[in-house]
Amino acid sequence: MYGIAITVAACLQAGTRADVAWVVDSDGLPVGDWSDAVAFTPGGGRIGSLLGGAIDGKLAEMAGRGAIGRLVDIEVSPVDALVAGIEANGSARCLLMPAEVLPEETWHKATDREAFALVVEVNGDEVVKAELIGADGAEGSASVIDGTRITSTFVPVPEIVIVGANPVADVLADMAVLVGWRPSRVGEISIVGGLIAPLSPRDMVVVAAHDLELAGSALATALESRVGYIASLGSRKMQSDRADWLAYRGITDLTRVHGPAGLDIGAATPAEIAVSIVAEAIAQPRGADHGDSDDGGTVSLEPQ
Repeated sequence: MYGIAITVAACLQAGTRADVAWVVDSDGLPVGDWSDAVAFTPGGGRIGSLLGGAIDGKLAEMAGRGAIGRLVDIEVSPVDALVAGIEANGSARCLLMPAEVLPEETWHKATDREAFALVVEVNGDEVVKAELIGADGAEGSASVIDGTRITSTFVPVPEIVIVGANPVADVLADMAVLVGWRPSRVGEISIVGGLIAPLSPRDMVVVAAHDLELAGSALATALESRVGYIASLGSRKMQSDRADWLAYRGITDLTRVHGPAGLDIGAATPAEIAVSIVAEAIAQPRGADHGDSDDGGTVSLEPQ
């Protein structure tokens, strides 16, 4: 739901129809992330994907046809599964409905990457009511069907944006997957701001770029965002150059930046340094606005 939120909110603001679908039950198919959703717009537009795209086409054919939501069952044949790159075939049950049917606050919460739950009442295959409720304490996304009541809980997967490339960054990206985070690698200044700016207090940015403009831009954007953990990797000179780059642009409060990155565990190899960064990110209070945290980070921006 989080990946489509900005687009759906923009459609609603512009008075353009958008239909939204997500999986609520699966028989034999690997769902992966239960918070995934897909949105369809007039003219064949699509944002997001479900089950590797195995059911997107069939959902697109049904989208835009009515003013109410529907509960639909879609079969995935072995051929469909092969084309989508998934290892099983079966069926998926999905909710498909116009975005405007959902409470307006849904899109505010999804855009801000907050946890929430939707309670949908159905009569047969027709949606009769949709209600937004809180999801405090939920550990992950899931859907539960209880008779005519479907409760879909959405909890964002923590995102970690790794800027630049070096051996530590390579190991860190692999390790992020192991702990359930979603890593993104970026090495282009033209897109780094767009990746970092929407991040939430649940998310992380680790800067490992040698290019000063790229590293400085990433840190500047991160400091202006609500991201919960910011780390800076590099030599003493590199850290000093980054601090100077930021200071020249009027950014002198670096208390949110962890540099040297990672807990002080005597790490020496790239793998050990990556472990120390993951541990520090986990220990950092996240999931609330950064201003509520008592952890001031460090202003030193010194080497690992």
